[in-house]
Amino acid sequence: MIDKLEFFIALARAEHFGRAAEELGITQPTLSAAIKQLEDQLGVLLVKRGSRFQGLTPEGEQVLAWARRIAGDARTMREEMRAARHGLSGRLRIAAIPTALAMIAALTTPFRERHPGVNFSILSRNSVEVLTLLGNFDIDIGITYLDNEPLGRVVSVPLYSERYQLITAAGNPLSEREKVTWAEVAEMPLCLLTPDMQNRRIIDHHLAEAGVSARPTLESNSMIVLFSHIRTGKWSSIMPLNLAETFGFTEPIRAIPIVEPDASHIVGLIAARREPHTPLVAAFLSEAAALADQLDLRT
Repeated sequence: MIDKLEFFIALARAEHFGRAAEELGITQPTLSAAIKQLEDQLGVLLVKRGSRFQGLTPEGEQVLAWARRIAGDARTMREEMRAARHGLSGRLRIAAIPTALAMIAALTTPFRERHPGVNFSILSRNSVEVLTLLGNFDIDIGITYLDNEPLGRVVSVPLYSERYQLITAAGNPLSEREKVTWAEVAEMPLCLLTPDMQNRRIIDHHLAEAGVSARPTLESNSMIVLFSHIRTGKWSSIMPLNLAETFGFTEPIRAIPIVEPDASHIVGLIAARREPHTPLVAAFLSEAAALADQLDLRT
């Protein structure tokens, strides 16, 4: 039955029989037959019937929650047995908010040195997508803000405090200042992340606290796009200091602390609240906690 439940999870994720079958590496008739067999076993209809996928029935939504739980438990059992025989191995799936991507290497590099059988898949996603992927068991670890918007039923490990800087080229207004206010920053020609990103919502909130609003002349969901425009000297941005330092900004680019308010937000790891975690997830959470303690990132 576990195979059929995993087929059902794939169908619910893809919302299309053909795409789900392709993802699973089987034919569409094989998938359809497996879903029908699962319905017969459970005695309920799971999928609304029609010429194409039309969604899940109420019973299908209930079964989907159980299917994810059962498939997750089966995966945990398989990983525990594999770890007992061969040590930690397999693929760890991570999704992170864009502002946190640059620091992931500080976790993955020492982890793989200790566990060379582990591979990683790392995605850039906004905070809502991180939570959705985690809830659907499509990732193992999320990296996101811990203290700004609700996270739901997760376990978390705080990593660092994100503080905000005006990133601007030398010669631009305010570039020689030791600190600037949010109200002053609002007058700059800004390039910012798109509004679906929590970092942008945080920035908008602190600008509103200062009685102003963001009027960016460029928006993107890519940090690379923002950095490339800052380097032209024609745009400025608001970014966490740790991210700007990772990209190696030097003169003529300046990073200036933003005050009034002097704001910060905690970024950390999250994983689904379940016992037990897979060996990979449990080990990676421990790695994160050790790194945060070692570098005193929690403060």
